[in-house]
Amino acid sequence: MSTDRHTDQSHDLAWFKSSYSGTSGGDCIEVAASATAVHVRDSKDATRAPFTVEVGSWSRFVGFVAQA
Repeated sequence: MSTDRHTDQSHDLAWFKSSYSGTSGGDCIEVAASATAVHVRDSKDATRAPFTVEVGSWSRFVGFVAQA
């Protein structure tokens, strides 16, 4: 993840866009963490509700992906 930070005032979440994301569009996600959950959204349509997962589930997912 990069430090390209976007703040969503309506939910007080700090969104981080992938450092692999270019400025020319394309497929990308943004991630925001809170104390109890990780929120994932499509960077092209930030108005849609994010996909939300429990912190422990996100940790297991990231650990699984890192092994691939």
